[in-house]
Amino acid sequence: MSTTMAKVETIERRWFVIDAAGKPLGKTAVKAANILRGKHRPEFTPHVDCGEFVIIVNAAKATLTGKKLEQKYYRHHSGYIGGLKEVQYKTLMAKRPEFAMELAVKGMLPHNTLGAKAFTRLHVYAGADHKQAAQQPIAID
Repeated sequence: MSTTMAKVETIERRWFVIDAAGKPLGKTAVKAANILRGKHRPEFTPHVDCGEFVIIVNAAKATLTGKKLEQKYYRHHSGYIGGLKEVQYKTLMAKRPEFAMELAVKGMLPHNTLGAKAFTRLHVYAGADHKQAAQQPIAID
């Protein structure tokens, strides 16, 4: 028995659609991150970019469990003194649900060049319509 190592040249990338309506934000992000990374493939190789394309629709209808809407914050800093910005997830999900989903998926990808390349294959939409119908994406539950 031999171990196969994936090569970038031999990988055929497919497109997948994940519907986030009524599902927890984190569980949807886990599915997307695993597909973007390529962990669902039998020939997965950790140091090779063998992931596929992911489209997430209905990001505005994703749910947050518990009291996360009130207690969870998105924080970023401008770099200047007193430059901490905080946005409550209730506001973030109302105004920019695509960004909230992208943050969740990005945090689950490796923080290196492989993760950055995989993140470029993610497409998130707040509604049910997407622009990638020509790619004939495969729907995932």
